[in-house]
Amino acid sequence: MRELKHLHPLIWNIIIGTVFGRMATSMSIPFLAIYLTNVKGVSATETGLIIAVSSFVGIATSFFGGYFSDRFGRKSVLLISIFLWSFVFVGFGMVEAVWGFFMMNALNGFCRSVFEPASRALLADLTQPKNRLIIFNLRYTAINVGVIFGPLLGFYLGSSKSTFAFFIAAGVYALYGLSLLLTYQKTMIKTEATVNKDESNHVKLIDAIKITKSDTVLLWSLIGFILAITGYSQLSSTLPQYLSNTSLIENGAKTFSILLALNAFTVISIQYPLLTIGKKYSPLTSIMIGSILTGLGLIGFGLARGMFTLVLVAILFTVGEVLMFSMTDLFMDNIAKSHLRGTYFGAMGFTQIGNVVGPALGGFLLDHFGYNQPILVFGFLALAPFLAIPILLGVMAKMKRNTIVKVEEKHFQ
Repeated sequence: MRELKHLHPLIWNIIIGTVFGRMATSMSIPFLAIYLTNVKGVSATETGLIIAVSSFVGIATSFFGGYFSDRFGRKSVLLISIFLWSFVFVGFGMVEAVWGFFMMNALNGFCRSVFEPASRALLADLTQPKNRLIIFNLRYTAINVGVIFGPLLGFYLGSSKSTFAFFIAAGVYALYGLSLLLTYQKTMIKTEATVNKDESNHVKLIDAIKITKSDTVLLWSLIGFILAITGYSQLSSTLPQYLSNTSLIENGAKTFSILLALNAFTVISIQYPLLTIGKKYSPLTSIMIGSILTGLGLIGFGLARGMFTLVLVAILFTVGEVLMFSMTDLFMDNIAKSHLRGTYFGAMGFTQIGNVVGPALGGFLLDHFGYNQPILVFGFLALAPFLAIPILLGVMAKMKRNTIVKVEEKHFQ
């Protein structure tokens, strides 16, 4: 692609760093639920809460992290958060008590929710509008390239039985931070001329809150995304607990690692063909279809018994994932105020409510129905992504009305 030939070095730094960062994360974090239940003897409900606290903290900090990247610049926010993140992974490797894992995953959520909106905003800052969909999806591809290898490495490193992989993750994120620091130093003049517009520095926090609070398209879309992500979150929380503890599936931990790698491989295989089709429609259309397929995938996990069926269901679930997440960043970039881009991407952190409710609800359902009643467990969980559809349809109607009003106002000016 010609668009990729003249990308800013920081864009490549983030894309390549994302590959290795997600590889390191996915060889450790997804196995935490299995490690806690099987090695530490933690209940499914407590495990769900430990997994969920990461997203809970993200809800409280993502908006402010995005805002501060608008107000004080992407560089300081990115570097502080990523080096702190490295120390958090060291903490994961060292703690023994259950409350220690709770605290480390809370800090993990904090670092992720501050780093991610700032990095996405920086990608948008350094990219022409016509190329942003390609760049956002290149980042999404990088995530899944990392996730192809991470779970398999995690399985063979024994991540479901020890915390050794967290030390590897710490080293990877430290190197990622150093590479960002060096790239910033080499491209400082060009970067500072492109990023940190003066008008963004004039927006006070209270004004940023008022602007986003009054944006009904943003608020209702966040509610719809929360419900969709509640369903999607089961892939890394309820599903591994179910597979590793049920008597209906053999070699559950290995099966989960294979499904997770298959998920990432499928994303890479189908992402750009689906993107070619998706560009013909609005981002919300793709997101809604993806939410429906996610719900159907959850029902499929409840019905599947053999590896072949699980693979088919995982592919269906992944198609839903791609349709949702390949368009989310573009949707947010489209509705964001240009001088509050980081703040809007930060507001996406509120969708992590789905990653709080999802694991906690999944853990509760597993405790209530047991590991051998997956139809009931995953059937109830599938309701969330289905409920997102009428809300997002309302958002689409609101956006169309707003467009008509703007056209009419321009006509009478």
